[in-house]
Amino acid sequence: MAEQFVRLEVSDYVALVTLDRAPVNALNREMRRQIVATFDAISEREDIRCAVLTSTGKAFCAGADLKDRPAADIAGDFLEHNRITRETTNAIRECAKPVIAALNGTALGAGFALAAACDIIYASEDASVGMPEINVGLAGGASMLKTLFGRSTMRRMFFTGQRLSAQDLLKRNVVEDVLPADELLPVCMELAREIASKAPLATIYAKRAANMVDVMPQRDAYRFEQEFTMALAKTEDAREARMAFLEKRKPVFKGR
Repeated sequence: MAEQFVRLEVSDYVALVTLDRAPVNALNREMRRQIVATFDAISEREDIRCAVLTSTGKAFCAGADLKDRPAADIAGDFLEHNRITRETTNAIRECAKPVIAALNGTALGAGFALAAACDIIYASEDASVGMPEINVGLAGGASMLKTLFGRSTMRRMFFTGQRLSAQDLLKRNVVEDVLPADELLPVCMELAREIASKAPLATIYAKRAANMVDVMPQRDAYRFEQEFTMALAKTEDAREARMAFLEKRKPVFKGR
């Protein structure tokens, strides 16, 4: 039986996903598979409406485990490695439920990609990020950096491997806030519980819309969102939300 590198805890419709591979949560193929399986399960579980991603130790994730590189003499091994590498972040980005990153330390390369795939990011005061692939003779991650930074910053990080501090990220509006280490997870969990209190179908559609509008022209994207609004308006939860507002009470959602 494979060692467990990803822990999942669920309470109050919130999933807490914790990376746990000492000493620095470096990603090997088994850990990647567990991340994919965890977020695929979150997508389908009705008792989860929002997720928080964090880690044990002082490093959020130091990136790919360089001891677990694909074998050049095994046909297809590089392709399989690249596929699971892509799907690690895709499983988070495509998760049906919103995902909050509690960036509790250094996030490098593929580790930074995990945080970038999340919908919302908070960082601890000692957090830092970078794409150091160039320092080991590799190149990768420009497409991820582009989603968070402007053209110049993206290229500087990509070409040099230079790191940015948590305060640098806050200055560039990449993270929502920078917090003392002991406040980071409580703040993220509180936000997750707030999101989980919303109508679950609406939240799923909102996540889907947020992903799609990133890659669509504004006119098409708004039409796309209007279709979702029309569909949601006919749900029991939408009617319950309206009645609860009028009756000045807390809504009771059923996910239909």
